[in-house]
Amino acid sequence: TIFRAGQQRHALYFVHAGCIRTSILTDDGREKITGFRLRGELLGLDAIDMQTYACDAVSLDVGEVLELPIARLPHASSALHECITSTLAAEIRRDWRWMLATGTLTADQRVAEFLVDMGKRLETLGFSPRQLLLRMTRAEIGNFLALTLETVTRALTRLQERGLIEVRGRNIGILDHPALQVLSRGAAAVH
Repeated sequence: TIFRAGQQRHALYFVHAGCIRTSILTDDGREKITGFRLRGELLGLDAIDMQTYACDAVSLDVGEVLELPIARLPHASSALHECITSTLAAEIRRDWRWMLATGTLTADQRVAEFLVDMGKRLETLGFSPRQLLLRMTRAEIGNFLALTLETVTRALTRLQERGLIEVRGRNIGILDHPALQVLSRGAAAVH
């Protein structure tokens, strides 16, 4: 655990390695996963104007974060301030895209969008966008996508049966990237 909601906020964290799950608790005690952060992303931005962290940040595997003390931010370089601002803007746009996806796409389309998005993010880090080793469980993916574990599992099976992906546990091979992208955009993949 990097930090928990309600814990005194004293730093932002730069993800240097690993995959970090962020989540919040609803008023009735349910956990809602808000994202999976990878190398190059910042943790704690949602609480930058608060005294305590607004969410939980938990590593899903071996990882490394670099601490950026809040007390030093006023004296930081303009380049760091620009980086924080652009990261905030990118997070807002990503949140909008996921709100739209969970509100308008079918289960298969949401899972396809998740895989395409994860592939793009991994590719920017120098990894293959077609061979994904998912650090999160299917239940965590479902929570993030507002789907049940069973629905995620069935969606992965259907995508595999259509020849779009190959599922080997947490290893997902993307076999037909163009068709998966078409499906993720809300249109039916043609075969």
